[in-house]
Amino acid sequence: MILQALHDYYVRKSADPDAHMAPAGFEWKEMPFIIELSQDGDLIQIEDTRKGEGKKKIARKFLVPQGVKKTSGVAANLFWDNAEYVLGVDTKGKPKRVREQHSAFVERITALPTDAQSDLGIQAVQHFLGDLDLSKLEHLPVWAEIAESNPNLSFRLHGEINLVCQCPAVASALKTDHGQGKSDGFCLVTGAPDEIERLHTSIKGVWGAQSSGANIVSFNLDAFNSYGKAQGGNAPVGKRAAFRYTTALNLLLAKDSRQRIQVGDASTVFWAEKANVLESEMVDIFGEPPKDDPDRNVRVVESLYRAVQNGAFAGDEGKTRFYVLGLAPNAARIAIRFWHVSTVAEIATHIRQHFDDLEIAHAAFEKPYLSLFRLLVSTATQGKAENIPPNLGGDVMRCILAGTPYPQTLLQAVVRRVHAERQITYPRAALIKACINRQIRYDNTNEKELTVSLDESNPNVGYRLGRLFAVLEKIQEEANPGINATIRDRFYGAASSTPVTVFSTLMKLKNHHLAKLENRGRAVNFEKLIGQIMDDVQDFPVQLTLANQGRFAIGYYHQQQAFYQKSASKSQGE
Repeated sequence: MILQALHDYYVRKSADPDAHMAPAGFEWKEMPFIIELSQDGDLIQIEDTRKGEGKKKIARKFLVPQGVKKTSGVAANLFWDNAEYVLGVDTKGKPKRVREQHSAFVERITALPTDAQSDLGIQAVQHFLGDLDLSKLEHLPVWAEIAESNPNLSFRLHGEINLVCQCPAVASALKTDHGQGKSDGFCLVTGAPDEIERLHTSIKGVWGAQSSGANIVSFNLDAFNSYGKAQGGNAPVGKRAAFRYTTALNLLLAKDSRQRIQVGDASTVFWAEKANVLESEMVDIFGEPPKDDPDRNVRVVESLYRAVQNGAFAGDEGKTRFYVLGLAPNAARIAIRFWHVSTVAEIATHIRQHFDDLEIAHAAFEKPYLSLFRLLVSTATQGKAENIPPNLGGDVMRCILAGTPYPQTLLQAVVRRVHAERQITYPRAALIKACINRQIRYDNTNEKELTVSLDESNPNVGYRLGRLFAVLEKIQEEANPGINATIRDRFYGAASSTPVTVFSTLMKLKNHHLAKLENRGRAVNFEKLIGQIMDDVQDFPVQLTLANQGRFAIGYYHQQQAFYQKSASKSQGE
């Protein structure tokens, strides 16, 4: 199903000239340097295609013949490769191996069909390589960098726009190698007879995987083979289908792709059966907004809300199938972290529900819609992305798209972080509220859902004790202006998990703090508030469940937000 969806995506995008989908036998590759030749094969210049400054220079991408799978042996690409293959430059102190690499590069060109050899560009490259003298190149400004970094190079005739490898003669020669040869089996993706691909093209761009790429379909040990089949024969995929699905996936995973985001350890891509605006908007819905446009995700989410409300996805567009694929590194292979297939209408509705569940009171300067990265990193030690619990990102994404309760591991991770750091931030409060409310709806219980802001009628003991803890801390702060550490720093963990062990002490301490308040009216108001909170609370529980520890955090957070809002209103009134 995954390979078939990617195959169909390639077919759709290849019909769009603006999609830059590589045709059969080709791929888009960054080429830092282009060797420009005359028709006689004389060197004109070596063009530096990179833009930017310092280490941030980015090379221009060119359409070149698809690269071969590089192993420990010698394997040359056609008309492009690194400097060792193309020019025979020894960059690693291995002259014998470099000679073999350069010879393989020349032989690959010489092996082209006879009719291709008549092309002027191919003849120019052959003349240049036949008379190659590296000493003539050493005076060039870019030579020192080429000899040191061993970059990719290709060829172009002087006065031409396209590279030599893009000429019709090369494209015709490559057809035989990409699905135009003999058929030796039936392709599992298309169901049609085809030449079965033995080794599939590597997938690049998966975070944490090998930089040279890894495979989704791979049989590299005898133990994986069956019925006498070897390598790709165990899962027969035709050359054409293999090229199409790998090309489509590499395009989706490209650095400049608008259809990929990083969700924890899962590199996530998404596409639709037909062209749909949601394909490109998913990045802004779940990803971090760019620094030069920090409100972009707010606009996109608001646009999604309007589209759902106005019934924009109620017609045929809403029935379009939508695919989301999460990939994670697994040694030399790529693991499928999650795979979700739905319709555009269902995806849009579930995304809106996700943001509805996250909605909670927050400061005016904080964003109304939190990115998935901000949510996940709030569960990580030291707030670092690399410390996000494994599998959590994929599990959360799958629940968002399916509209199911968030994983229990998410609530555990948030509560654990709150206990460890004693900080209930906006993202953590939003996550706790969303986790609890979704579970209530899923279990179809009579429990009251958590509200966006302070809910004085919420009877849950965990929620009320959280509010009480916030009030006790506020009393302490007003009684001791400028205090460095409050009861939260010392007692939060115990108060939210085993209330009976600390609240008796905190209630006695409260009396001491109230006595220090000079404004007696303020002290009376605090006493009334405590009485209102403790109404119907018979006794302090011995232990709170995980869900009630979450409610404790929300009660504390809501009460704090209420204090801040009152202070802000009072300041504005003055």
